[in-house]
Amino acid sequence: MRIATSQFQATMTRSLSLNQDALASLTARMASGNKIQVPSDDPVTSVRLSRLDREEAIVGQYRDNIAAIKIRLASNETYMQSMVNDITQSHDLLVWASDASNTPDDLKSMVTSMTSLRDSLFYSANQKDQEGRYIFSGTLTDTPAIKFDENGDPRYTFEGNTNEQKSVVGNGITQTVNVDVKGLEDLLNMMDRTINALSNQGAPGIDLQATLKENMEGAMATLDLMAGKIASFGGAQNVMATLDGNHASVSLSNKTAIIDLGSLDMAEAATELSGYNNALQASYKAYAKISNLSLFNVL
Repeated sequence: MRIATSQFQATMTRSLSLNQDALASLTARMASGNKIQVPSDDPVTSVRLSRLDREEAIVGQYRDNIAAIKIRLASNETYMQSMVNDITQSHDLLVWASDASNTPDDLKSMVTSMTSLRDSLFYSANQKDQEGRYIFSGTLTDTPAIKFDENGDPRYTFEGNTNEQKSVVGNGITQTVNVDVKGLEDLLNMMDRTINALSNQGAPGIDLQATLKENMEGAMATLDLMAGKIASFGGAQNVMATLDGNHASVSLSNKTAIIDLGSLDMAEAATELSGYNNALQASYKAYAKISNLSLFNVL
């Protein structure tokens, strides 16, 4: 069978071009260390890698959320513990004030300490985060948790709400990230009445001992309330630590699978590269040899 020169040249050119493309693709894969450069290199493995990358991104977001929640819970716990300390000191002061051996001057000297503790509690309840949002107002983060009105009755009122802010920390798992201080306003109003009673002993309508007793009971009730909230922080942080550990294990598994599926076997690639080079050299030699042939060579 006779093959036309143009047909032979077209066939050889196409063959050389295919070999060059395969060689360039293999070289690029060896340079990157990735088995797949484009999805068409291995469609099935490409889909698997895409799913693993998507799952890894989701797990990474869960872990980022958990890290942010742990910081927020720790910050909230610090402020709440400060409130507990102030309430405990106020309770101790009330116990001292209830001692019948105190003179009127002794009782009046306690006004400054009680006022400082009341104001400290009020300040802590209206703490803001680094973004200027109120921490203990529920979901009303632009509103102070507790409002003070000089002429109000009562003077301290809770202005936030008890709604929860939730963050996703796993597949179908959410964690409450905020806390409110509803109930603290009652204690502040009791402390306000105690300060007034200590400042105006013996005035008409003031029963100092009854006021002190009410305030002590209110302080204990508020301590129980705050202690419960702090305990919930500890439980939440334990849950977050467990979830983060689980996510870390899943992430490690995903990364291992991605490496196994997507990494190029360098030994195999080197052998393949050598084969392509040999084939390419042989094609060039054959092309040069055949191109110089003519009918006169066989006459």
